[in-house]
Amino acid sequence: MASIDDDDFVDEEQFLELLSFSPEVQDAIDQVLPTSDPLDRADFNPVEYINTLFPTEQSLANIDEVVNKIRFKIRRLDNEVRTVVRGQTNVGEEGRQALEEAQKAIQDLFTKIKDIKDKAEKSEAMVKEITRDIKQLDHAKRHLTSSITTLNHLHMLVGGVDSLQNLTRRRQYGEVANLLQGVLNVLEHFEKYMSIPQIKQLADRVREIQHELGIQILADFEEAFQGAGAKYGPGNQQQLREACNVVDVLDPKVKRDLLTWFVKLQLSEYLVLFADDQDVAWLDKVDRRYAWIKRTLVDFEEKFGHLFPPSWEVSERICVEFCQISRKALLQIMSKRTAEIDVKLLLFAIQRTTNFETLIAKRFTGVTMSDTQVKPRKISTTPAPPVSTNPFEESSSHPTTNPFEQDNQQTEQQAMEETKPKKEGSTPFTGIISSCFEAHLNIYIDSQDRNLMELINRFMEDLRQHGTPRMETEEGSNVLPSCADLFVFYKKCMVQCSQLSTGQPMIDLTRTFQKYLKEYATRVLLNSLPKLSNQNTSISSATGLIQSILKEGEVTKLTEEEQCRVCSILCTAEYCMETTQQLEEKLKEKVDESLVKNIDLGNQLDIFHNVISNCIHLLVQDLETACEPALSAMTKMPWSTIEAVGDQSGYITAITSHLKQNIPIIRDNLSSSRKYFTQFSVKFANSFIPKFVNTLYRCRTHSTVAAEQLLLDTHSLKTVLLDLPSLGSQVARKAPASYTKIVVKGMTKAEMVLKVVMSPHEPPQGYVDNYIRLLNDSDVNEFQKVLEMKGLRRNDQSILMEIYRNRIPMSALTGETSHSQNVSSPEPESSRIRKLEKLIKKRL
Repeated sequence: MASIDDDDFVDEEQFLELLSFSPEVQDAIDQVLPTSDPLDRADFNPVEYINTLFPTEQSLANIDEVVNKIRFKIRRLDNEVRTVVRGQTNVGEEGRQALEEAQKAIQDLFTKIKDIKDKAEKSEAMVKEITRDIKQLDHAKRHLTSSITTLNHLHMLVGGVDSLQNLTRRRQYGEVANLLQGVLNVLEHFEKYMSIPQIKQLADRVREIQHELGIQILADFEEAFQGAGAKYGPGNQQQLREACNVVDVLDPKVKRDLLTWFVKLQLSEYLVLFADDQDVAWLDKVDRRYAWIKRTLVDFEEKFGHLFPPSWEVSERICVEFCQISRKALLQIMSKRTAEIDVKLLLFAIQRTTNFETLIAKRFTGVTMSDTQVKPRKISTTPAPPVSTNPFEESSSHPTTNPFEQDNQQTEQQAMEETKPKKEGSTPFTGIISSCFEAHLNIYIDSQDRNLMELINRFMEDLRQHGTPRMETEEGSNVLPSCADLFVFYKKCMVQCSQLSTGQPMIDLTRTFQKYLKEYATRVLLNSLPKLSNQNTSISSATGLIQSILKEGEVTKLTEEEQCRVCSILCTAEYCMETTQQLEEKLKEKVDESLVKNIDLGNQLDIFHNVISNCIHLLVQDLETACEPALSAMTKMPWSTIEAVGDQSGYITAITSHLKQNIPIIRDNLSSSRKYFTQFSVKFANSFIPKFVNTLYRCRTHSTVAAEQLLLDTHSLKTVLLDLPSLGSQVARKAPASYTKIVVKGMTKAEMVLKVVMSPHEPPQGYVDNYIRLLNDSDVNEFQKVLEMKGLRRNDQSILMEIYRNRIPMSALTGETSHSQNVSSPEPESSRIRKLEKLIKKRL
């Protein structure tokens, strides 16, 4: 073995320090330099490594070779380390050299930038020196031009002021209008020179001339229209026309004063003719007011329309002032004579007024009405159109189209077209006079309240005299005629009121609608429901025994006419629900947006829904009560004496006959309300099937044959109930899934009860397990009833009840399969039960 240098080894503690790294460092090393060499592991163990190299004594023969390999590897690693260390030393030196070079480059760059900056400053100074003289010349030119322009303007101003004085004295308004506008334009150039006394004097003189012109022109108009020769008309019309052009140039106040005076002059006669103490001032002659203003406007246009510029809109100003005066006058006189106002007079006045507003809205644009003016509430400009009393008049697709579904009738379409501008705010004349009537619209609302009360009373009287006639449509829907009459009246009131006001009166009308919708639902519909009366049943029986049993008692039964009446009331309530929803939507469309939240007919919808529920309940009660004699006969059957299974029993035949007799009547009368017929069927099934199961428990089937007969009867009844929605119908229609599910679940339970009754009770444990499997949703009471049906002795019942009570929690914990799964995959039944099932299938 070669000798080992001392330099190749270090102290053991120092060696461990060199090779000891923190866990974070060690993980980083493992990620960067992955290796499988044991020497590179942090937990390297020399002893284990040597044992790995020399696992046996024979392997020590090549120890020298192994040592040489390790020594060679150590020296190779040392050389690599030295190379890396020397390389890092050279890198540091190169970095310092690169840094020094970068610093020198930065110094050179800074020097060059400073030189460029110095040269730029010198160039700027040179340019300023060159352009200094040019700037001075530019300033001199600008000042000279401004001085010359100002002198020219001053010359024009002085000359213009002198000319204005002369022309004003001579009333040459045509030349004054042009010259004054020019002088005012020139004077604008001297706004910054008002500190100069001479300029200020000229400006004050111009204002004095304007003031003199205003007074002089107003005096000229007063002289022309109110002077000595006014009765022959103005003789200086050309001069007045030119004076109006001057007024356009003067202060706007002059124009306002002139127009205010002229408009009052034109309406002075109106104030006298239609004063409060005059007969023509009352509402019954309100159309005379509008006839007067029409004549006045026509006369004005013919005589004096050409005097004023078209932009002044003098005719419109006269009309607007007339409307303001008329609104105040009508409001005042109505407040004094409120007791004399009736609904006919009010509607007459509103109609004439809205017609006039429509006329002036087409004639004028409303441009003269100030945006800051408080505009009266807008009222529709169209009188109430006549509404058809037949709500099905335009029905083409649905037999019970109500009056709120069709807004395309000609009269209402015209009303909607004319109320569109009102909603958009593009016609400021709507409601400019008629808003005064809004305070008295309570008279209209009270009148409609009385009309509705009379209408409801008439409906009640018709019911007492003629019963409940129905209105049949092409598709078989039947609705009471009174319902259509009511909503036609509602539509008429709504359209009429919306044309009078879209504010609080619409809310008051809505409250009236709410009141009489409730009255109609309770007094007319609910009071029309027939009361159940006692009469002998007409259900027939297949056997003499069943017939005698059924004839023993009396049942409460509705006649066919009463059944039709109930269905008719149900259809009417459904129609009322749909129409009430549309009525609510229409009311929200017509009322002001701020009041939409006050429109709510939800309570009325609930009332009509309650009527529908009462109708369905009455039909179910009638059908179910009529089946009670048959169920009673079922319990009175001598089940213990039955020796063989035959055809279905007489009580099943009686129930089937009753269903076939009544279901077609109800279905045909609810042909347009299929969803409520489905509700009726579902409620009947939910009510009748539990009653049938309870009746089944009361039957004492002490023999298996009796249970088999009951099972046959139950299966027959199940078949009839599954087909109940289409009994007696020529059109085969599948029963609704919701109904079928209820029937299958309820009647399957009855079948399972009878199967449990038929199965032997020995052994007890097996019988209880079979019961839980077939009736997993049962309870102790039902189990007790099943045992009583079997006719077991008390001791046997006690044993089975004890086992059942112990098994109930166990079955609940283990989570046995559902009833439907048990039915689909039952365990093998006894041979008698299989034979009975085959017999049932063969007979059906």
